[in-house]
Amino acid sequence: MAELLAVCRVHVLLPDAGTVGVTAIDKRPVEGRVKVRPLGLYADVQADRANHGGPDQAVYAYAQEDAGFWSAELGREVPPGLFGENLRVRGLDVNRAVIGERWQVGSALLEVTQPRVPCQTFGRRLGEQRWVRRFTQANRTGAYLRVIENGEIGAGDTVDVVQTPVHGVTVAEWFGARYRVEETGPSDPNLLEKLARRLLDAHAVGDIRLSVDMLRRSEQAAR
Repeated sequence: MAELLAVCRVHVLLPDAGTVGVTAIDKRPVEGRVKVRPLGLYADVQADRANHGGPDQAVYAYAQEDAGFWSAELGREVPPGLFGENLRVRGLDVNRAVIGERWQVGSALLEVTQPRVPCQTFGRRLGEQRWVRRFTQANRTGAYLRVIENGEIGAGDTVDVVQTPVHGVTVAEWFGARYRVEETGPSDPNLLEKLARRLLDAHAVGDIRLSVDMLRRSEQAAR
């Protein structure tokens, strides 16, 4: 059974060398239940709203199992919120979630929209050499979610997958093909196009609703 280990919101805005000048990546666990609305968790913010947040990236989830992988790699703890995630979950392979998959968490219904693409702000946050490249190559991105039904969530809630689209394209498959992450076995030079067409077909018949970013990238890949 998958479980929500922590709900994280911005703790404080930190100075950042990027164009915005500050970052809201410093998320930390909060106690009690938190309201979830179309733009994310109550009292959470994003500093760079041109590239983060909005209905398609309302909530960011990361798995405890992936945090454990990075803890071993980095030789330090990876506590909930360190990667800027809102939800730290256990017992659910977030990277293998199908795009458009729906999760019941507390009284909120959430839908997987796309992988997290690491940025330089994330690299500065971790302070690790070549962090963006390492995070990309590991293909353990976690997932963004949109809010289908408002609700309240809290640590200890179960995370139930209640709907899985038939197209089958996962967060990790799309990210791996999009950024040419090397996989074991023979590579398929047309994989990204094939995945894109599956997503576009599912979007066209209403099986899923692609995010603005995913729709644009899928259309580009399918040309």
